[in-house]
Parts: sequence; C-alpha cells; structure tokens
Amino acid sequence: MSWCTIESDPGVFTELIQQMQVKGVQVEELYSLDIDFLNNLRPVYGLIFLFKWRPGEKDERPVIKDPNPNLFFASQVINNACATQAILSVLLNCPDIDIGPELSKLKEFTKNFSPELKGLAINNSEAIRTAHNSFARPEPFVPEEQKAAGKDDDVYHFISYIPVDGVLYELDGLKEGPISLGQCPAGPDYVEWLKMVQPVIQERIERYSKSEIRFNLLAVIRNRKEIYTAELKELQKKRERILQQLATIQSDRLTDKTSFEALNKQLSEVNSEIESATEKILIEEEKFKRWRTENIRRKHNYIPFLFNFLKLLAEKKQLKPLIEKAKQQKSSSSR
Repeated sequence: MSWCTIESDPGVFTELIQQMQVKGVQVEELYSLDIDFLNNLRPVYGLIFLFKWRPGEKDERPVIKDPNPNLFFASQVINNACATQAILSVLLNCPDIDIGPELSKLKEFTKNFSPELKGLAINNSEAIRTAHNSFARPEPFVPEEQKAAGKDDDVYHFISYIPVDGVLYELDGLKEGPISLGQCPAGPDYVEWLKMVQPVIQERIERYSKSEIRFNLLAVIRNRKEIYTAELKELQKKRERILQQLATIQSDRLTDKTSFEALNKQLSEVNSEIESATEKILIEEEKFKRWRTENIRRKHNYIPFLFNFLKLLAEKKQLKPLIEKAKQQKSSSSR
C-alpha cells in the first residue's frame, strides 16, 4: 500500500502524532529564529525543516557511518513519507516523550537494525501507515501505482534537528547517516542547542532564498495546555497560602501593616498571573478546536457533492452557459 502526500501544517502533524498514541506533545509553526521567541517554547524536543529538494545538489559534510547506538536514524525507503519520518526522528530520539506502546515496540524491535532496515520497519508498520494515510485527500480516481515526480515537478523534503547525548544532529533520511553539527552539552529543556541550530537553518534558507521562498519550520514541543494547566494549579495553591496568611494577620490584634500590604501586593500579582494562565489555556483550546475543524475539512470527501451539484446544473440547463462564459473569460484574459 502506498503512502499519501500530507500537508506541512502544525494541526496535521499534531493530530498525526496523537493518532500514533504519543502523549503530551504538539507541533508549532515557527515564523522566527529569534532566540527569545524559541526560548518561550521550551522544552523544544526537535525542529523539522521543509525545503524544496534539488536533485544533484552536493553536500560535502561527512555523515556518521557508525552512529551513537542511542540515536534512532532510519533511511527513507518510502515515497511521500518524509514528513512522518522527520516526526519519528524527533519522537524516537527523545526519552522525555511518552511515545506510547506502538512506537515503543518499534524502537525496541529495531534498536540493532541498520538504517535501511529501520526504514523498512517504518514502511511495514500498519499503525504508522494508517495514521499517515488518514490525511489522504479524497480523489475521484485512484491509480494502481503512484506517478513518480517528473523533472518539472516540485519536490519537497523534510529533515530533523535534534540534540541527543550531548551532540546536535541533522537527520536526513536521504543521506547514508546522521550529520553531527557539534557538541551540545544541553538537551531539549535548554536554549543552548537552539542557539547552535539557528545559524545552520539560517544558512540553508539564505542559500536557497534567491530562487525559492517556500520554506517551513516546525517545532515539536511539549503540550502547551498541559504546561499552562500545571502553572495554574501552582498559582492557585500560592493564592491559597497568601489568603491564609492574610486571614492570620487580620485575626491578630497587633496587625502588621507592612506585612499586610506586602501580602496584598503578592495577592494582586498572583491573581494577575492566574488570569494570564487561564487566558493562555483558552487560547490553546481554541487553537486545537480550529485544528480539528480544519483537519475534518481536509479529510472530507466533497466529490459526491460537486458531482451532484454539476448534475443539477446540467438538468436545469445552466451548466453549458457557465462553461461557455468561463471559456470566454479565459480567452479574454489571455489576450
């Protein structure tokens, strides 16, 4: 069974990850490589970069033929699966992520495999392929074999950047092995590895920018709602403690005015932080709701509706005049 092409979109990738039974993770699209912006997203488990693939382009950087055994690297042996493979390159290389039973079994089963065999194992995973192909666009005609991209077709490719065991790696399934970008003493919770990867991605963008503007950079991060919910619970506990202290002071005949004012100030600050955390949770809930709606529309088959609509227009003898009008407009615009 073939693998479909899926859209590079944070909502698509987040739902795909959820369908693979991974917990506590989401994907965000990045519009800036500014360190302060990236720092606000921590922990960042990995970055996924989409770019237009150019055949014949040389990369002189050495690949690691005998990589760290803790590093999961798979060769890409499947057409159209580079997006899912880039996601797996991040998920299967971060021990902090709950990857669920299916991916845990895959990781354990393939731990001593070569990159080629790991790629074949991904191809043979029914659960991964089903999750990936759930985003297939409905087509009126399904060919037996997928047409290979021609020389004039645009072909896009995904690669991953991740810190593993103190080293920053670039993982590209079309290469023979991972590429080391240098020693990186910190992991996903720290900003150091983001500072290291920033110029690497920037250089790649600048290399293509004269002829190509279609890039996409996505971050695999911890679920923001879970982070904000944990923060909210801590703030609510803090508010309870302040209220108890205020009640104690008020019940004391010798009220310490300075302490009373300081606690009131703390209470005001905590209330403001609670309001901010609550607002962030609501924003995340709205975002996920929007993503669900967009994904339903992506997957919905509109072809029967369009077919019946055209049939209805033909029965009312309105289709032919509309076709002729469209032809005239096309003819006049091409002059």
